[in-house]
Amino acid sequence: MILAIDEGTTGVTCLVIDRDGRVRGRGYREFTQHFPRPGWVEHDAEEIWSVVREVSAEAATAAATTLDALEGIGITNQRETVVVWDRETGQPVHRALVWQDRRTADLCRTLEEGGYERDIRERTGLLIDPYFSATKLTWLFEQNPDLLQRAEGGELAVGTIDSWLVWKLTGGAIHVTEPTNASRTLLFNLDSRGWDPVLLDRFGVPGAVLPEIRSSSEQYAVSNGDAFGAEIPIAGMAGDQQAALFGQGCWTEGLGKNTYGTGAFLLLHTGANRVASQHGLLTTVACGPRGEYAFALEGAIFIAGAAVQWLRDALGVIETARETEGLARSLESNDGVYFVPAFTGLGAPHWEADARGTLVGLSRGTGTAHLARAALESMAYATHDVADAMEADSGVEMRELRVDGGVAANDWLMQFQSDILAIPVRRPAVIETTASGAAGLAGLATGFWSSPQEFLSARTDDTLFEPAMHDAAARQELLAGWHRAVQATRTWATYAKP
Repeated sequence: MILAIDEGTTGVTCLVIDRDGRVRGRGYREFTQHFPRPGWVEHDAEEIWSVVREVSAEAATAAATTLDALEGIGITNQRETVVVWDRETGQPVHRALVWQDRRTADLCRTLEEGGYERDIRERTGLLIDPYFSATKLTWLFEQNPDLLQRAEGGELAVGTIDSWLVWKLTGGAIHVTEPTNASRTLLFNLDSRGWDPVLLDRFGVPGAVLPEIRSSSEQYAVSNGDAFGAEIPIAGMAGDQQAALFGQGCWTEGLGKNTYGTGAFLLLHTGANRVASQHGLLTTVACGPRGEYAFALEGAIFIAGAAVQWLRDALGVIETARETEGLARSLESNDGVYFVPAFTGLGAPHWEADARGTLVGLSRGTGTAHLARAALESMAYATHDVADAMEADSGVEMRELRVDGGVAANDWLMQFQSDILAIPVRRPAVIETTASGAAGLAGLATGFWSSPQEFLSARTDDTLFEPAMHDAAARQELLAGWHRAVQATRTWATYAKP
């Protein structure tokens, strides 16, 4: 069996997965979220390491086995979150700065005003935003000049959470990362496939602190028995969204996946083709069939499942998210009611930070069922808009959308998604595809699975939703109503500006 460590933003999930793809043991535990100031988000990296050890042992016990009987470790992690630690003691010198942290917004604006955005985008495929790691490091070194001096002297190490966990798992023996995580730092050059000296200089990050970049699927080292409690090959790593893409078997051009959680992340694999987006998407690194270097386009939808949570928690019109499926089915149509849940602005492909949630088309006949259906429909429409932008950018036609995440359990939504995209939507029986992807990368490197096809064939009982809306005009009418609602939201945001 393989151990998959899925280190997320709020907790750690560990799965023990057998050769047939079955989850034999599971463990989960949350860790502390620190909010020292509004907009600041931090994690205690030592606490994360402690939780990883505890939950790994818990998963092995649940699988009726022991850690030392496992054949490999795969790691997937929250991307962009960055840790700085002392090489000699292995202790963090500051709490980890989390991807959600916005403390560097002013620095990002300064860089944009300085005219750096085009060059940075050409080198990295990313936008200048506090989301990514580099400006977090700039802030940390500017606030603590002694840390910069120690970094320049080679005393410190820097890494995203994958690097931190491998360092701790091996007792400090190796300092490595892999391309999918490296590509989210604003320091990685997509063409040279290494740290970019121009960007290191621009962000004030000494190259000596950064990890070696290895493949996403190879045997990096063996875990240290004293540090982890067992000696197991560490053999696969990928950032969470790319791990989910791999776990869904989307490792060739034209295959895409959407993870429906609080928000939604849609990735389209573009193979060896690096696509420069003209529609507000990110160009990022993905994995080929054996973890090889490849590319994807990525679009973030800020609000997905959170729209349903709002109906439950803020309005109190439903008691559980599960109710929305029956409510949506109770209506023959949406009766012209649309909900644009732009609570924190509009993300890809619209990018309107000042937009806010908008309900349109209400009448005296509008009820709870309309609100529930509009919340579900909004996820499908937003996914369509991102997929449309991806096809326009890449010229690659999406053949099938593979889905995961908690909201993907809603059958009505998945069927509506297939109808709106006019392509099949495939949902696996086990929707924890992020951890499955990490296991797959590790299992291929260790020979646990002999081929990518063998790994994917372990997945059984997928549910396939095929388009049932055969009237193209009806589909276009629904989308036209959605786009009218989005335009109303954007117009309101424009008028709200001074």
